[in-house]
Amino acid sequence: MSLVSWAHEIAARKLADSLPRRWAHTQGVARQTLRLQSVPGVDTELVEAAALLHDVGYAPDLATLNFHPVDGARYLASIHAPTRLVHLVAYHSAARQDAEVVGLAHLLDDYEDEQTPERDALWWADMTTGPDGETMTFEERMAEVKSRYGSEHPVSRAVDLSWWERQGAVERTEARLEASLEER
Repeated sequence: MSLVSWAHEIAARKLADSLPRRWAHTQGVARQTLRLQSVPGVDTELVEAAALLHDVGYAPDLATLNFHPVDGARYLASIHAPTRLVHLVAYHSAARQDAEVVGLAHLLDDYEDEQTPERDALWWADMTTGPDGETMTFEERMAEVKSRYGSEHPVSRAVDLSWWERQGAVERTEARLEASLEER
């Protein structure tokens, strides 16, 4: 079984019935990663698998810390997922800043933010996919998140604190994608 098939099976089992909207978002994030297949030097299989699993920590039976990046990473480590996949899930989409806002940054100490094109690509896919799986611009997605949570919510505060880092990951990925399309 391929890594992507394995990830899809796990994500569907954990999210499809219990959190159908989260599952729709997850599938949209994974679809977005398919656009990267022509980008040289990016492990697109790893990115697609991470996209499928990035929100698995929201699953009701996994949400023990109420910090989904680490809940997901802990679960994936417990089922012997590849180490890079575990780390990508733990650090997806500015998780460090999210954790700092709520006083949980220490939970990420066991994981590595690899700051690679794969990491950027996962962040890009997540931050350009809406809650129902629709493609959005980065600005639209961040506005949607802040509107959904409200300006004083920790998630909105973390978005404000990490805006430039998030935007950088999106811009680097879009530049890689554009360069690969120009080479064709």
